[in-house]
Amino acid sequence: MSRPPTAHRVAYLAAEYPAVSHTFILREVEALRRLGLDVRTCSVRTTGAAHHKGTAEKQAGQDTFYILEAARKPVALLAAQGAALRAPGRYFAALRQALSMRAPGLRALLYQIIYFVEATVLAAHLRRIEATHLHNHFANASATVAMLAARIADIPFSYTLHGPSDLMDPARWRLDLKTEAAQFVACISFFARSQAMLASDPAHWDKLRIIHCGLEPARYAPAPSTSDHTDLVFVGRLAAVKGVRILLGALRAALPDHPALRLTLVGDGPDRAALEAEAQDLGEAVQFLGYQTQEAVADILARADMMVLPSFAEGVPVVLMEAMASQVPVIATQVAGVSELVEHGTSGLIVPPGDQVALTQAILSLAQDPARRAQMGKAGRAKVESAFDIDGEAQRLAALFEGRAPEGPRPDMTDNT
Repeated sequence: MSRPPTAHRVAYLAAEYPAVSHTFILREVEALRRLGLDVRTCSVRTTGAAHHKGTAEKQAGQDTFYILEAARKPVALLAAQGAALRAPGRYFAALRQALSMRAPGLRALLYQIIYFVEATVLAAHLRRIEATHLHNHFANASATVAMLAARIADIPFSYTLHGPSDLMDPARWRLDLKTEAAQFVACISFFARSQAMLASDPAHWDKLRIIHCGLEPARYAPAPSTSDHTDLVFVGRLAAVKGVRILLGALRAALPDHPALRLTLVGDGPDRAALEAEAQDLGEAVQFLGYQTQEAVADILARADMMVLPSFAEGVPVVLMEAMASQVPVIATQVAGVSELVEHGTSGLIVPPGDQVALTQAILSLAQDPARRAQMGKAGRAKVESAFDIDGEAQRLAALFEGRAPEGPRPDMTDNT
């Protein structure tokens, strides 16, 4: 439901934006804009052509302010220092905070100084665009920059806590200080919120709110399959944490019992060459497609028989939401917040991480039961529509930006939209 534009101008920060692995941020920005919020995107680093495949991504790349790109210009860098020093109290308080957050060692000290300098450049941009709030995605380095920049610019800041990377070392990234400084923290799951509770003072637990990453269910729909095969899809970064080697082993073990199995891997990453070499003996049963646009991923999922994500660590994977919205049953691992999305036996199957035998059995059980796959697909679609629609999540987030969200971990917007 749309609302009239407000006086709020929210700056959004990410380490890299737009990025193919973080399309959920782009969706969130678009949904907030549909609600009438003035959202301006910022990124620490620029992203290349591989991240700008779609029209929306190309436009986002043109409209985004890039901190390091600006900082490389000596005049802009000096001007940012001069502008920040007009409020010396805030400038030196932010500098002291940056230095106090450092880990032991000279390298860590150097990084904190870099984060502070980046924050001064961002703060100058925030003043220039008259931002009233700064929001950051993820709790690591870019959140440090956001916290310092908001202090220099004298505006409130918040951040979205995902996982797994920003939960692996909460002491290093000082989740306690960031939560204390934040107006609120948008946790993508109850699991993420619980980890933030462990890392922060109980006095600040009321700031920890549940805001799901989401998608637009209307973009996803099943399509009649014309294939004689049983098509499995993996979508994600080709890195060790995603467990793709376990998936290839499970496929190898399942093929003798179900020769019609075919696996399509969408994505790229540091392990791609090694995985392609490992999959050579599987021949035409495996296909690597590399990065794809949101539209292409939706088309691939629409024709899939099941989605498999054998990760060793996750937050709440958006790719599982995309598959479920496409009425595709999913097989995932019991990590972090996955079970808050996937109900075992209802919308998919959950197996222990790293258990190749269990993954093989799960693949075969769904491959051999088309009726069960269809039933699970419908249940998955209903779950996404009820709890992971980006427009509903944007309403919750907008209410937090504007200070009108109801109390409680999961804001109930029934009477506020």
